[in-house]
Amino acid sequence: MGRHQCVYCFFLLITLAFKQDVPPRLQLFLLIGQSNMAGRGIPEAEDQQVHPRIWMLTKDLSWVPARDPMHFDKPAIVGVGPGLAFAKRLLATYPAINIGLVPCAVGGSGIDVWKPGAYYEPTKSYPYDDALRRAKKALENGQLAGFIWHQGESDSTPGKAGAYEEKLIELVQRFRRDLNAPDVPFIAGTLGDFIVRKNADAQTINEALQHATQRIPNAYCVQSSGLTHKGDTTHFDTPSARTLGQRYADVFIQKKLLTAKP
Repeated sequence: MGRHQCVYCFFLLITLAFKQDVPPRLQLFLLIGQSNMAGRGIPEAEDQQVHPRIWMLTKDLSWVPARDPMHFDKPAIVGVGPGLAFAKRLLATYPAINIGLVPCAVGGSGIDVWKPGAYYEPTKSYPYDDALRRAKKALENGQLAGFIWHQGESDSTPGKAGAYEEKLIELVQRFRRDLNAPDVPFIAGTLGDFIVRKNADAQTINEALQHATQRIPNAYCVQSSGLTHKGDTTHFDTPSARTLGQRYADVFIQKKLLTAKP
């Protein structure tokens, strides 16, 4: 057996071991939206540290210990997003649960491709259909505990921003219906201040996010105020991505949204 075959067999055995060790009841969180949910922060040592109670669903639908980067929408640029910090914050309050993160965000995707059958050419994917497929696979190992959404940069234009609120409400209703999850919390995050400063239509999106979550039962809006970008005035830097994740978790903790037993 050659060296490369030995290495392959080693990683295959590790993967199989992880599959066998996955807890049978995960609290599942769907990470949906575009690039700031997928993550574009530069990974650091703490983003690589795994936690025995935090798992993520890989591109090939396998469960492995979660670490950044966990998304795969644009492999060349994907990085740290809010998901891992979100899970760690939750575990600080609910140390007995097991968390399953389901990465589904697609960089650059507007809300119009988050519907059945919609194809997104830049990533050769179907954002909504793929998320639904991955969520249904994840449900074999647990129960859906939350939708975590960050999206809207691509819709921050005069021709799209005004229609965003109604489209978001339709999206939440569709996800809940298709996953038989009528009461599962939906948490949306606003666009960063740095985006609003360069694009007035981003403020319209932020207002739509806040208004929509007020109209949707068991939905909440997380503020991105005070966070910083990585130098491109579009994507959160690594510390800000973590802070955003912690803010998502704080909503679950403060509103007591996580009621399932471990």
